[in-house]
Amino acid sequence: MWLLVGLGNPGRQYAGNRHNVGFMLVDELASRVGASPARQRMGADLQEANVAGHKTLFCKPMEFMNVSGQSVSRAATFFKISPDRIVVVHDDMDLDFGRVRLGLGGGAGGHNGLRSIIADLGSKDFLRVRMGIGRPPTAWNPADYVLADFSTGERRTLANLIEEAASAVEHLIDKGLPAAMNKFNQRKKTENGKGA
Repeated sequence: MWLLVGLGNPGRQYAGNRHNVGFMLVDELASRVGASPARQRMGADLQEANVAGHKTLFCKPMEFMNVSGQSVSRAATFFKISPDRIVVVHDDMDLDFGRVRLGLGGGAGGHNGLRSIIADLGSKDFLRVRMGIGRPPTAWNPADYVLADFSTGERRTLANLIEEAASAVEHLIDKGLPAAMNKFNQRKKTENGKGA
């Protein structure tokens, strides 16, 4: 079984925030593959589906970003899912808006959700799907930037970013990390936000 974790903050006031692209990805892929209705368990919204023929648990932690690791750890322990079968999708300011990057392991990079997962899992060795949101303008505090909604211009191509990341997750689960990295990490962002 795979565990797909989308990071974000619960509540309507956060729904359109840059920090919530992980939630957006889970919703998109759950719709794409016909996942079961969400149910609240272990401090998260959980859904189940087959992704590329593999049983997958979709997880949106509902206890806020800074403690995301609690529900991830509970689900991983209960379902006996090892870190190498956990895929965490999150926003990344160090990537240009519209880019998607896959990888394994690494630090938190200043991301509180990743920091919490690393602490509660006791491992850094889970898979990452980074969704680029770009750096904030000079005058912006990074914390305010991630908790702000996407700009009007960004919203025009946001769906393309989410679709690209959803396809990357499917490919990762189906073909493995090296094949998925080869296909998606090399893509360049085009003017309409789609990979080329």
